[in-house]
Amino acid sequence: MIFVRYENWKSYLRYYPVTSLLLVINLVMFVITSFDGGSRNPVTLLKYGALSDLPQFVDQAWRYFTAMFLHNGFDHFLFNSFALLVFVPPLERIMGSWKFAILYLLSGVLGNVIGLAYYERMEDYTFLVGASGAIYGAYGAYLYIALFQRHVMDESSRKTLFTLLILGILFSFTPGVSLVAHVGGLVGGFFLYGLMIRLFKRRT
Repeated sequence: MIFVRYENWKSYLRYYPVTSLLLVINLVMFVITSFDGGSRNPVTLLKYGALSDLPQFVDQAWRYFTAMFLHNGFDHFLFNSFALLVFVPPLERIMGSWKFAILYLLSGVLGNVIGLAYYERMEDYTFLVGASGAIYGAYGAYLYIALFQRHVMDESSRKTLFTLLILGILFSFTPGVSLVAHVGGLVGGFFLYGLMIRLFKRRT
């Protein structure tokens, strides 16, 4: 069962250095925004890199990246941190740290691109933050593994993955949650993983 964490903190840091770094960055940015206007304050989030379709921000492409490390409130931060802490790490071991970092970041950017493109069609202005698109990118990679690399993932892990995906998609219909960004990250991670294993041809 790959989604059960048996490691102590020392082993966790050694086995999953990129995941650990991502967790630290998310925590630091959450603390900073919490003490500088509040992590739910749109002005604060925009100050630190939230993605928005407001006219003055639409040309700032760097926000597609920085928005991944911001969260709208403690519950949002806690939910994503738990997923990143528990469910994402095995992918870093499967892919290798630097390839995992590429997939995670590209999935997050792609989820944000698709999410903002969707919301730009709406009448009201919006802003996007959160690691969810990138995390769903990891889920997309797991889905590829479950379907096409069955020797890598045991049956109980596949069942857990499918349960996570079903619950995650249902949760994405909650008001204030970007279903489009989640699906964009999921699809992006699925195809990016398939592309990367062909480009790098590393035996798992």
